[in-house]
Amino acid sequence: MKRRKFLALSTAAAWGAAVGATTPVDRFEVTRDGFRLNGEPFVIRSGEMHYPRVPRAYWRDRMRAMRVMGLNTLCTYVFWNLHEPRPGQFDFSDNNDLGAYIQAAHQERLHVILRPGPYICTEWDFGGLPAWLLAPPAVAVRSRDPRFLAAAGRYLERVGRELAPLQVTRGGPILLCQVENEYGSFGGDHVYMAAVRDLIRDAGFEVPLYTSDGPSQRLLTSGTLPGLTSVINFGDDDAPADGFATLAKFRAEGPRMCGEYWAGWFDHWAETHHTTPPERAARGISWMLARNISFNIYMFHGGTSFGFMGGANFSREYQPDTTSYDYDAPLDEAGHATAKFRELQKILAPAPAATLPPSAPAIDIPRFELRECAALSQLLRAPHRSPDPLPMEALGQSYGWIWYRAKVTGGTGALELPPTRGYGRAFQHGREIDFTNPALALAAVELDIVIENMGRINFGPKLQDNLQGLAGEVRFAGARLGPWDINPLPLAGDDLNGLRFSPQPQPGPAFWHADFQLAEAGDCFLDLRGWGKGLVWVNGHNLGRFWSRGPQFDLFLPGCWLRRGQNEVIVLDWETHQTATLAASKERSWQPSLASNSSPT
Repeated sequence: MKRRKFLALSTAAAWGAAVGATTPVDRFEVTRDGFRLNGEPFVIRSGEMHYPRVPRAYWRDRMRAMRVMGLNTLCTYVFWNLHEPRPGQFDFSDNNDLGAYIQAAHQERLHVILRPGPYICTEWDFGGLPAWLLAPPAVAVRSRDPRFLAAAGRYLERVGRELAPLQVTRGGPILLCQVENEYGSFGGDHVYMAAVRDLIRDAGFEVPLYTSDGPSQRLLTSGTLPGLTSVINFGDDDAPADGFATLAKFRAEGPRMCGEYWAGWFDHWAETHHTTPPERAARGISWMLARNISFNIYMFHGGTSFGFMGGANFSREYQPDTTSYDYDAPLDEAGHATAKFRELQKILAPAPAATLPPSAPAIDIPRFELRECAALSQLLRAPHRSPDPLPMEALGQSYGWIWYRAKVTGGTGALELPPTRGYGRAFQHGREIDFTNPALALAAVELDIVIENMGRINFGPKLQDNLQGLAGEVRFAGARLGPWDINPLPLAGDDLNGLRFSPQPQPGPAFWHADFQLAEAGDCFLDLRGWGKGLVWVNGHNLGRFWSRGPQFDLFLPGCWLRRGQNEVIVLDWETHQTATLAASKERSWQPSLASNSSPT
């Protein structure tokens, strides 16, 4: 592993040196009246796309589609929680190979805007911050807390080692680097913002820096710093003239740019799928182009928040995000050009010099049965003992599920749980009990409470309020329960290897398994209608969460993760099934959200 990471670093450095030695270095400047590239006025036509939301095999095709639509720049966040899953342990391999992603953009003749955070929002778990920052005593994130700045500095220094050779100043494609992310919507500590700016500079980033905030005097005043380019974010239903008038009052000189032009929107579970008219998206782009205003379309291609990475919002209640990050973007989740793509192409590239790359092969998978089952309880190991339940983070767990068990003397009364984020159910002897019933009857046996991490809040003032699982005492009929046996269930790929499957359905949450045969591999959408709530793995890849509440009733399954011949699928579901089946289709069919008895805790 160490050798592999060393080689990745060496490759990035060698690439930067080679390009700098053989290719004229572009000169990118921020002037009082706009951007300039090699002395000429330059309008940034950018599209946002994130490397972890797109399988690596598809990066180049999506980038080529950017060029065909008429864009000249790719914008991406950098995902701290993926790159540093444990303090000081870094991962820039496989789909996390950020250097390879930036190099691919350069090879596809795209410039790059980098947004390294450390906070990034993007409907991603904890806004991209690593969960270990919450381990007691929790670090105060997005603050001048010395522990946060030290951790952020270590991370940014490591990103700089990967990407400094790829800046435009050294022959690479990176033109701009963002400081923090919409900080004006969170706080107004300019000492903190200056510290982040300095950490980015210390990490080796010498390209121009900028900040990005909503178009109001309050947000701009709180979120920007003197000497940095300030850009604004707004949606396709906003009046761009008003936003840029506000920016002009705040900052009379400098480039005019929309750092995030929201040409679509994201979805929460149990809500309707969001769409916006293509013509409306095109109007805003036309307005900016006519005035030589730079922009970044958020998202050009949203992709998928695979695994456990979907985040959550909080507006009166906890609102977890769907696995799909389709965003009603110009390229849909499977990478197909939409009506919005064609409408924007009319404006940006009315006579395109190239055609779209051919779509990846797509397949249907006929319905098949999953006949083997294994109880989730098989994963219980030697537990952690505690007087009261502890959250995931206190046990070094970032994602997955967590299982709490305590003995109860029995009786009738209310089960009182501490506030928690996520989704949970309670069981006795594998039989589910209604823990919301104020007159709950419990037998004098063990009580099991299982909590699923549905995604940490990624935006707003509750960012620090993000512990997963149970944190605090539990009472039944007024009496405190305990001690507790606690089993973290991170549900990483290796955790599933030892499951013992049988043909008998198991009570409570359980894994279902099947092998299925394919004549050819191809993209598809795995149909989860008929299932309840859980996760799916195909050939070891975690496709993400599903939930019968909708509006997403299938999961995108990239063809590059399938193979001709035998394939394996494992479904973890809260529900007990007598017959479990799956099928897949070439196309997604969005449906309205469905009512359900299932609800987050």
